[in-house]
Amino acid sequence: MTGRSLRRCFVAMASLSSFAAPSAGAADAEVEAEPINDSEGYTPPPEAAATSLSINGYVDVGFAKAQGDGTSFAPDDTRVPLDYGVDGFAPAVNSRGDAASTDPGPGRTVNGFLPRTAGIGGRPSFLLNTLDVDIKYAVPGAPVLFFSRVQFVPRFFGLGDGGDGTRVVVEQAFGRLVPFDSQELALSVGKVDSVFGIEYLDNQANIRTGVTPSLIARYTTGQSVGAKVFYRLQIAPLASALSLNVAVTNSGNFIEVLQPPDANLTGAPVASGRLGYELNAAVVQAKLGVSAMAGPRNDQPQRTADQRAYGADLRIAVAASLYLNAEYVRVNEGEGGQKTTSVGTFPFASAFWARGGYVQLAYALSIDAGPLRKLTVYARYDRRHAWFEGYTPITVDRITGGLRLDLWDAVILKAEVLDNRELAGAPTVANNVFTSSLVYSW
Repeated sequence: MTGRSLRRCFVAMASLSSFAAPSAGAADAEVEAEPINDSEGYTPPPEAAATSLSINGYVDVGFAKAQGDGTSFAPDDTRVPLDYGVDGFAPAVNSRGDAASTDPGPGRTVNGFLPRTAGIGGRPSFLLNTLDVDIKYAVPGAPVLFFSRVQFVPRFFGLGDGGDGTRVVVEQAFGRLVPFDSQELALSVGKVDSVFGIEYLDNQANIRTGVTPSLIARYTTGQSVGAKVFYRLQIAPLASALSLNVAVTNSGNFIEVLQPPDANLTGAPVASGRLGYELNAAVVQAKLGVSAMAGPRNDQPQRTADQRAYGADLRIAVAASLYLNAEYVRVNEGEGGQKTTSVGTFPFASAFWARGGYVQLAYALSIDAGPLRKLTVYARYDRRHAWFEGYTPITVDRITGGLRLDLWDAVILKAEVLDNRELAGAPTVANNVFTSSLVYSW
């Protein structure tokens, strides 16, 4: 993306920011802004609720411009399937990880290894990324809480860019039981969040520091239907805690566009979990953990098509201003039958392997200047190496940099640049992205 194009994008972002205004009511922003890993979900404990019923959410409005045609496909690439030799997730434009486009062009074939798409191609466009509505209900006199997160996702379908069309997504819907007052133990049943790693905690646009997810988020941040148990043991003399978060679900932690979460296609569940340690000192807070996932892959019908994932993660906060997040994951998937995802059916589920990770550094400066409450600058480096059986391995990386402004207690303004690079196996294409987000919490 040329300097002139970036300047135009920043001018457009400035015009977008002029519409920012306080939302009509404070949300759980302070509770959710820096969520503690291994939390039971995006819901505070029942005693934190002012009333038994609360309704809140956010609106995420964006502006984005991708290079080229908005995809990672080279014009002269004739490999079949085309999506096995590129990273179609690279030109992301929002917190959902939607690509600017996934259209392979006429006469070229893909096999379902692609993200959702905003359908804007290489054209600059405003986007209504997400309208989120959260409902929490704490049963009076009982240790039971119900939570639902419904998201409206307006999308344009047309102009040959592969837009998904408008959808209504039930992202979470579960009941949670906390059986003991004296123990941090919680059982959740329904459509629950991931338990793998740490990035799932930043899924939502009003929580994520930046705009876009990492290159490995597709493997670790998906929701699924099932049950999970969370337990934390406080070690007060050491200002520490140990935690365990385990789940049994339909699809594990892959995002829905890769493995459908709402039905079990094999009849056998997928198990996943994370063991974590927390240090909560006065100046430094650190959280580290190891994660694993095992079970049949839920994008095909055969129970013998096994999948395994292993990961490690780290979060460090210093003086409530400097934040370091890092995560690494390994994924192995065996060959299966006909492939089915949330977007359609494809000929085959190939054996697949991936290794990757990211490191993100952010500095937050608290400011009291009119509506401005906090200014955050951040940078992230991602790297991913992956291959399908019988196909050339590809290695890609990404350098992301951005700026975030927290205004009043209900508005967040972000601007971000993604520099995508094909290092090996994939054709070099112009697929860098400028994107931005204006989030109103209510």
